Amino acid sequence: MTETRLNSASDTRHTAFDALIARARASGAVPYAIVWPCEAHALAGAIEAARRGILMPVLVGNRVLMERAAQEAGLSLVSYRVVEAATPEEAVSAAIALVHEGTVHGLAKGSLHTDVLMHGVVAQESGLRTDRRMSHVFMMAVRGRAEPLFLTDSAINIAPDLTTKRHIIQNAVDLHHGLGFGTPRVAILSAVETLNPRIQGTLDAACLSKMAERGEITGAIVDGPLAMDNAVDAEAARIKGLTSPVAGRADSGHARSRGRQYRGEGAQFSGGGPLWRARDGRARAHSSHQPGRYHRGAA
Repeated sequence: MTETRLNSASDTRHTAFDALIARARASGAVPYAIVWPCEAHALAGAIEAARRGILMPVLVGNRVLMERAAQEAGLSLVSYRVVEAATPEEAVSAAIALVHEGTVHGLAKGSLHTDVLMHGVVAQESGLRTDRRMSHVFMMAVRGRAEPLFLTDSAINIAPDLTTKRHIIQNAVDLHHGLGFGTPRVAILSAVETLNPRIQGTLDAACLSKMAERGEITGAIVDGPLAMDNAVDAEAARIKGLTSPVAGRADSGHARSRGRQYRGEGAQFSGGGPLWRARDGRARAHSSHQPGRYHRGAA
């Protein structure tokens, strides 16, 4: 997964993330376990979120490494609770325990490897799994678009079957609603925008579209197969002669990796450490945004 950072130049800055930060601040700071924030960039992101009134971070990791990272970044840990863990694996276990205790409402990825975090989170004994597959969402702000573009799943599910794709879409749709963006238009992405029996992705796209019509996927307008260009660009959809409620106007796209080829002019990304919502007995993955900093991560 690529590591990206917000371009602060005034001519490319998008306001979508600023609006989300303001909304999060208005809701009050939420306690989260920051798992292994033992490098300066991960620690700084968590502390910046705390300073902006978004998170109340509980730092879970090796105290010596965290203090060294804080010194490197010119930060202080005095105001934050630290839970000692000798290794990244121990940090994951300790953070999950904090969720079950009710001390924190979820987890945010620090500087540990994604596979280490995911191994602990998806384990049956973690207690964070539900009947729906966990998935990852990239949120991109692109010049010329008033609202962010969601891309899912580009990190966790390598070769999803039809049922997993339904879960992936529903997770993204729920996130879209949860962030206050309303009903999304979801494009099921494939290599081509027409049905081809030799390309399984196009058949799955047609099935998912029908499932949405029948209410098996809720809260969204779903169509596919579509290619990335004609999913998000109205002119590309017109040239292809596509008649679709989604083509050229997609808010969310399901694709394994193809969508990452599309950047758009002045694109900005939020794909930082995962936040595992664990309230009311349900764990759900969300892509996180730590203001001004974008780190490797999955949700």
